[in-house]
Amino acid sequence: MNRRMGTAALIVSGGVLISRVLGLLRELAFAWVLGADGITDQYVAAFRIPDFLNYLLAGGFLSITFIPIFSRYLAEEDEEEGWRAFSAVFRPLAVGIILFVVVAWLIAPTIIDAIYPQFTPDQIAATTRLTRIVLPAQIFFVLGALFAAVQYAKGEFLIPSIAPIVYNLGILIGGLLYAGLSEPDPEGFIWGALTGAFVGNFAIQWWGARRVGMRLTWAGSWRHPAVREYILIALPLMLGQSIVVLDETFMSVFGDLVGDGAQTQLLYARRTMFMPVGVIAQAAAVAAYPYLARMFAEGKVAAMAATVNRALKYVIVLSMAASGILAALSWEAIRILFQHGSFEAADTGPAASALFFYALAIPIWGALQILTRAFYATKDMWTPVIVGTIATVAALPAYWGLQRAFGIEGVALASVLALGLYTAALTFLWYRTPERRGGFASVMETVARAVPLAVGGALAAWAVAWAVGSALGDGFAGATAGAVAGVAVFGAVAIGSAVGLYESLSRRTARLNRTEDPEAPADAER
Repeated sequence: MNRRMGTAALIVSGGVLISRVLGLLRELAFAWVLGADGITDQYVAAFRIPDFLNYLLAGGFLSITFIPIFSRYLAEEDEEEGWRAFSAVFRPLAVGIILFVVVAWLIAPTIIDAIYPQFTPDQIAATTRLTRIVLPAQIFFVLGALFAAVQYAKGEFLIPSIAPIVYNLGILIGGLLYAGLSEPDPEGFIWGALTGAFVGNFAIQWWGARRVGMRLTWAGSWRHPAVREYILIALPLMLGQSIVVLDETFMSVFGDLVGDGAQTQLLYARRTMFMPVGVIAQAAAVAAYPYLARMFAEGKVAAMAATVNRALKYVIVLSMAASGILAALSWEAIRILFQHGSFEAADTGPAASALFFYALAIPIWGALQILTRAFYATKDMWTPVIVGTIATVAALPAYWGLQRAFGIEGVALASVLALGLYTAALTFLWYRTPERRGGFASVMETVARAVPLAVGGALAAWAVAWAVGSALGDGFAGATAGAVAGVAVFGAVAIGSAVGLYESLSRRTARLNRTEDPEAPADAER
């Protein structure tokens, strides 16, 4: 089981890495062509209604909600009934998402005017046009997620990993083609998003589901027990307003209050932060979840809890290293990646400041990826949703107050605080039972050992990067040299400290062993 999960993690991690790199190239192209101003804010705002629509049908959680259902049929060796359940869930979802898209298309101007009061009439009209173009993509996301879910449940991870790669390629190619054929405009990126969603998230996933034996029929009962089970599992995700889902919306809404360009600067910083989150945490969580659900369905509760602990340790340690590097080198990262073309030096400072705070949340996002899936694998959807909704309500005054006090940095800091509150509460609730408390102590011991390594490495990396930048200037060459030197020093400090810590623990263990066994040889420490 562990070997299969490790292989799955490698496949997903590779897919996520390629997808994140393409996503980063997409943002680089966007920044080069359009920069960061009121026009680019329209592009960011155009995704708010589609994203919320996806959320209402739990589209972003479809793999999470359907995998336990399908996995139960597989565990009971009743795959034929599993496919009937799949068809029964697919039919109402298809009808529902199409109806929602039509309604959202009609009321888009009213909603945009309400959530972006700072927009001018021209900005509202432009954002409405972009929103209406990209809205149908939600049909492909929702239905494609079901196709991906059955592949995950059957242990196939490669084709689902292709979806975000094709999606990002669509946006990148669409934006560059449009800019080459006419005046630079966000519309090219929007059409690319629609095309990428259809090809990557729908068509290819349909093919992948067919490869694992999908049997989709439009005939049959709409009252299959799986429909009710799906609704009961998905309902909390539909009703709850989790900070994980709404964080990007808050970034957009409160960023708009900061001023023109702030939404885009925050978006670039946030997307940069999600590079390591995706490669480390998302890959581990996506790979682990089907196995966690299967273990729970088979009654292997202790093995499932041990798997959660191992995944948390792996994700948190690597995430803390990524957090330290990105926080220390936030200016260098933005300067290297985005300060080209229409994205000017005046945009780099605010985006880098936001990235510094966002980087602190990388371990938090990492832990959340594992913890939420641990709850979902046990079919406990209500706990993460209720806690997430409470965290969202608590976050609103924090976003408002910190945005007014600190501007763009305040928006990023509010995100970190809200997600930290959510993660702390979920950690307490997961480990509150006596049989899991030992696992919590083990995870926290690992975290305690990793903190000084990450902090020490980050401080050293910042100091070296600052010294190199001061000597070579704030141009691309200086930033690149500073980043390379900073990463190298971080690695050296972290590895050196880890070796020292290991030797210290080894000597301490040897002394304890001699105390317990007086006849132990005197050279046991060697």
